[in-house]
Amino acid sequence: MQVVVYPDPVLRRGGKEVTEFTPDLKALADRMFAAMYQEGGVGLAAPQVAIELKLLVLNPEGNTKDRSGERVLCNPKITRKKGREWGEEGCLSFPGIHAEVERWQKITVTYRDLDGTEQSLDTEGWLARIIQHEMDHLDGVLFVDRLSPADRLRVRGTLAELESRASR
Repeated sequence: MQVVVYPDPVLRRGGKEVTEFTPDLKALADRMFAAMYQEGGVGLAAPQVAIELKLLVLNPEGNTKDRSGERVLCNPKITRKKGREWGEEGCLSFPGIHAEVERWQKITVTYRDLDGTEQSLDTEGWLARIIQHEMDHLDGVLFVDRLSPADRLRVRGTLAELESRASR
């Protein structure tokens, strides 16, 4: 399973609701975790591996030595949000780019787990940031869409290089 890199158009398509909670879905989540760890990430959304589903995996620790923070969210929705804060983000689909992005500081997210059971999670800080970043992918929103005008100018060259590689 390969992580799709900008400007691949699948990144803009987002995902469709997960409707079948089968062993195949669990196997997909396992493959996504493996790809996420291989690339050194803390989160990965299905559209980033060219699968158009509202499914994301995450582990705030970002390594296989501590898997206690692993979560799989299907069809997540933010139901409460509070406060705004800026923080640095990167994205596996945008190698070499890191920039400040504004996100909600505290969120409540409802989602379905791999069994299809509805869950609710109150979170803040780093975990809230990861969830919001990955949820954007489910709607075809990319982290570069959220950059300040100054940061857009700063990363323009790297974006151009990614676009140039894709056209080769």
